[in-house]
Order: sequence, then C-alpha cells, then structure tokens
Amino acid sequence: MPRKKFDLIVFDWDGTLMDSTTAIIASMQAAARDLGVAVPDKRAASYVIGLGLQDALQAAVPDLDPRHYPKMAERYRHHYLSQDHQLTLFAGARAMLDDLAEQGYFLAVATGKSRVGLNRALAAAGVTSLFDATRCADETFSKPNPAMLLELTRELGQDMGRTVMIGDTTHDLLMASNAGAAAISVHYGAHPAAELAAHAPLFGAESIGELHEWLSEHA
Repeated sequence: MPRKKFDLIVFDWDGTLMDSTTAIIASMQAAARDLGVAVPDKRAASYVIGLGLQDALQAAVPDLDPRHYPKMAERYRHHYLSQDHQLTLFAGARAMLDDLAEQGYFLAVATGKSRVGLNRALAAAGVTSLFDATRCADETFSKPNPAMLLELTRELGQDMGRTVMIGDTTHDLLMASNAGAAAISVHYGAHPAAELAAHAPLFGAESIGELHEWLSEHA
C-alpha cells in the first residue's frame, strides 16, 4: 500500500464543514441595521467569513466609528445565536470525517470562530472527539496569518510539508501558503470558485462528496 501524502488534514469550519454561510451573512447584515449603519451587501459580508469577528466587522463595515465595533459584535452574536441551533454539517461531512479518522489521519480545525462558538458547534454536531486539535481566531492571529497552522502542527508533532488545509475562502488558502502547507478549496461556501482557483489549490471540490473522493484517492 503506498504511503499517504498527508498525515494532518486541517479543515476550516464555517462554509467548509458546516452549512452556516447564509446565517453568518444575515447576522452581519442584521447587526449593521441594528446600529443604523450601511448594510454590507452579500459579497462584502461573505468575503470576510473566516476572519476573526473583530477583523471581519472592520472589513465589512469600515466606516463605523471604532468605538461601536464591540456593540456591533454583540448584535452579531445575538442574531447568530438565535439561529445556530438550526445549522447542520453539510451532507456527507460526518461520514467523511469518520472515514478519515478511521484511516489514521490527524484531523484538526482552524477557524475564525471563537473558542466558545467552536466548542458549541462541535458538540452540537457530535464531532468533538473526531478532531485531534483545534485553533480559533480569539486564541491566536486571524487568517491569513500562518499562526493557526504553525501552532497545530507543533501541537500534534506534524510536518507542515505533510499537512493540507481545506477551506472555502481565499483567507484559508493564503494561510496555507503563508505556512508552507498544501491547500484544497471547496466551492460551495463563501468565496467564488474563480477567486479560489487563482491561488492554485491542489484541488477544487464542488461538494463534500467530491472532496471525500479526492482525499480517499490522493491524500
């Protein structure tokens, strides 16, 4: 049996494993309305998905008085939490994770979510035990800084050259590039396929099924 190409597979969470992009966009727009500021359009709101919340709000609503970002963050959390109990993993994601874990890969998450938010999402989806390590934006530098991947590989004793990052945004792909890891894009999340392709990922998956198949054959 040929040796695997990767030992560590790192997933983004929102828009990659969890079908939450629409809820994030709606929550960001609702928070802007609450503060009476210009509401970011869908493109602007989706572009910042994957960043830490503070960075995301500053990028999506750049003209807001800096004093008001904490309030906007509070309103964002209010709107998101009102619907996060309805969010689910993409179809086939759990089966893919189970299969990869059974094959002996190290699995990790690198996300713009907060630690509290990720822990809640992992528990609700019933997948906490499948991941060997996780890193959140409120614990280290936000994407595309390579810190999350550097910390994950160090924690798990893994080689960056045998690590692959999987995500739905250019922030994920840039983080992988900055860290020296390989990258795979998924095209069912926040950023358009053409923008992701510009960063030359190893593969671009149109669905969880395609991603699972590619990993089974090539990873």
